[in-house]
Amino acid sequence: MVLRRTHRILFAALAAILLAAFPAARAQERPKPEQVLKHDKLEIVLPDFPAAGLILDIGGGGEGVIGQLKGKQVVAVDLIKRELEDAPGEPLLKIVMDARDLKFLDGTFATATAFFTFMYIDPADHTKVFQEIRRVLKPGGRLLIWDVIFPEKKSDSRQIYVLYPLRIQLPKTVVDTGYGVKIVEKQGSDHFIALAEENGFEVVTRKDASGWFYLEMKKPA
Repeated sequence: MVLRRTHRILFAALAAILLAAFPAARAQERPKPEQVLKHDKLEIVLPDFPAAGLILDIGGGGEGVIGQLKGKQVVAVDLIKRELEDAPGEPLLKIVMDARDLKFLDGTFATATAFFTFMYIDPADHTKVFQEIRRVLKPGGRLLIWDVIFPEKKSDSRQIYVLYPLRIQLPKTVVDTGYGVKIVEKQGSDHFIALAEENGFEVVTRKDASGWFYLEMKKPA
C-alpha cells in the first residue's frame, strides 16, 4: 500500500490529480501523465450495514471510509502511520500493522472489511492476508471486500498505472477522492472468490459493477 494516498479531488488538471493520488512515491518515481490510464469515475453507494461487535478494517487509513461509517466499532489498521493520522472519522483504535501478520488473537472480530485496499497489496500476498483475516474472525464472522477491477494491461502501451476517481455516497456525507496504483494482472471478483474457496470462506453476496465489485464472505460457524 505504499502508493496509496487518498485525497479529495479538487483539481482541474491531470498533473494535480496524479500528485494527490501518488504522493508517497518519490518525485523521480511519480508517474508521468502519459503513463497513467484515467478510468471513468466509480460511483459507490455505501449504506450503513449491520455488524455486531468490533470491525477490523484492513487498510483503514486515508479516507477512513469504514471508520466514518461505523465509528467506535472499528479497529483500523494500515501499514502507513501518516495514512492513519490523516484519516477522518472516530474509530475505536488506529494501529500501524501489517495485514500479513495481524497481532490479534484468534477469533477476535465478528466482521472484517477491506475497502479498496487489496488493490494496493501485492497479489502474491493475498493468500496470506486471507489466512490472517480468517484466523482473527470468529466462527460465522464476515469479510466484506470492495475493490477495483483492473484493466487489462496491453504489452505495447506506455500506460502502466491506473487512476480511479471515486465518489462514495455515505449516509451523511459524500467523499470525492482518487486512488492511483500500478496496473497488475487482470483482477476482479473471480480472483477473490477463488481465494475465498481456497481459504475456507463461503461467498454470501457478489455484486459486479462498472470498474469495481463487492463481495461478502463468511467463515463457517
